[in-house]
Amino acid sequence: MRGRTILLAGCALAVTGCGGGGERQDADEPKGTWKVDVVEADFPKAQHVAKPETMRIKVRNADDRKLPNLAVTVDSFARRSEQAGLSDPNRPVWVIDDGPRGGVTAYTNTWALGTVDPGETKTFEWKVTPVKAGSYDITYRVAAGLDGKARAELAGGGRPQGKFSVQVSREPAQARVDPDTGEVIRR
Repeated sequence: MRGRTILLAGCALAVTGCGGGGERQDADEPKGTWKVDVVEADFPKAQHVAKPETMRIKVRNADDRKLPNLAVTVDSFARRSEQAGLSDPNRPVWVIDDGPRGGVTAYTNTWALGTVDPGETKTFEWKVTPVKAGSYDITYRVAAGLDGKARAELAGGGRPQGKFSVQVSREPAQARVDPDTGEVIRR
C-alpha cells in the first residue's frame, strides 16, 4: 500500500509541477515591431589563437516606444564536428571569457539587456579567446524580445543582423611579461 501511495503522489506531482499549467512564458511580451539601428558592430578581422579579443555590438532604439527586451543572438562561436561517437559534437572556435554584463538568458547563444528607452543605446560586449585556427563567419541577429512576439527591424527597413568574417592565425600572438611590473605585453 505504501508503494502505491508514493507512486500516486509522484504521478500527481508530474501532472501539476514543471509547466503543468498556468500562464504562458511569453504572456508578458508585447506583440509588435520596434525600429532599431545597429550603431556599431566590431570584431577584429585578423586574430591569433590564444589572444583575447573583444566583440562589440551597439544597438539604438530608433522607435518612439520603449523596446521590451533588447536581445542579440550570436551564431558560430562553435562549430559542429562530424566525428562519430562524440557526446557533444559542438567544438569551440572561441571560448567566451565574459559575455554582456547582466545579459545571460536561458536561450542558447542569446543575450538580452532589458528594456531600452526611445533614443537610448545599449552595448553588447563579449570577451572571447580564439582556440582554433581557420577562416570563420560569425553571424548575429538583433531582436526586441526573447519569445518572438516583439520583433526588431532596421529604421530603414530590413532585418537587424550582420556578419563578421574572421581569420584566426595558428601562430599565437607574441607576448612577454615585463619583469618590473608583471604586466603582459602583447605585440
